Amino acid sequence: MREPHEYPRRILLVAAGLTPQVVTETIYALTQVRRPAWFPTEVHLLTTSEGAERARLGLLNADQRWFQRLFEEYEMPPAEFGPDHIQVIRNHEGHPLRDLQTETDNVAAADTILDCVRRFTADENASLHVSLAGGRKTMGYYLGYALSLFGRPQDQLSHVLVDPPFESHPGFFYPSRQSRVIYTSPPDSRPLDTATARVRLAEIPFVRLRSILPPWVLEQSVPFERAVNAAQQGVGGVRLVINLEEGWAEAGGTRLSLPPTQFAFLALFARRARAGLPGVECPSEGCDPALGQEFLEEYQKAFGHPPQGDRTQKVLKHGMPRDFFLQHKARLHRALEKALNWRAAAYQIRSRGKRPATTYQLELRPDQIEFIERDKGLHHA
Repeated sequence: MREPHEYPRRILLVAAGLTPQVVTETIYALTQVRRPAWFPTEVHLLTTSEGAERARLGLLNADQRWFQRLFEEYEMPPAEFGPDHIQVIRNHEGHPLRDLQTETDNVAAADTILDCVRRFTADENASLHVSLAGGRKTMGYYLGYALSLFGRPQDQLSHVLVDPPFESHPGFFYPSRQSRVIYTSPPDSRPLDTATARVRLAEIPFVRLRSILPPWVLEQSVPFERAVNAAQQGVGGVRLVINLEEGWAEAGGTRLSLPPTQFAFLALFARRARAGLPGVECPSEGCDPALGQEFLEEYQKAFGHPPQGDRTQKVLKHGMPRDFFLQHKARLHRALEKALNWRAAAYQIRSRGKRPATTYQLELRPDQIEFIERDKGLHHA
């Protein structure tokens, strides 16, 4: 197997806030400190809108050009890095974020970071090195977690350490070969020689979970939360039992208290997931006769009779309408959250795709679902 530095495409991904120096510091550590040296062929920066502006002015501006200076001074092979390699985190409405201040901002950052790492790790001829040196603490967490989800043997994680007083100094970008003087902040304004600075690389081991992820997580952009839930299922402890004989369901060892309609609704999606069937569309106009029939069959299997009450029978007379679908999906989710708290996400009916091609399904593997059929007492896993 090839070592990380032997891959033809070597991608450095860095998170940064208001200190773009972490880019050059990390490259210096990877190429001048690490052994064997790891020379990036391309560099990508994840940051906020203000961080992007500082990176452009400090690293790429014709007057400063600290990125190019580093490569020239240490006579390294060039790496691709330009304005197009600076990715600004945007909210779910597409607006660039100046900072990560709210829960919504952090969710958007998590989704952006996850998809970025997913895309880079899709290339079999690339090794990815992720640096946690800059940006908000949450950005570093999301980057490390994303690499844990998608990382392969050739991918690595690190943090760069810069000794004071050079750490976070706006005029320090890397230890220079020749003497270069910068000054500490007033009032002392003490002179510092950048040639004496010490930069170290702390490589961070991490658990690689890629092998337990379902293909749909690897092949398409998904929210951070859903990817984590998929990994949790792969790790174990996620199991759904549908007991049609006695009319109860159990999720992860916890008995659920579900009324008959929500029980049948869950059973419908569980049976489809166990059979490997595709997701279903939410009825848009009118009723869905096939989906309504599936629901009635699950209800009959569990309780030995069709739904009781004039209202339910009337609603389902011509199939399952949209309001019934959405209402009982929401009620099922509330019941799951009440019983399971954070574990509920693994058992909820999830949407996939964008409107109008959205489908809904239970994202469990067939081996995670067990049916106990009514009367027959047969167990199916």
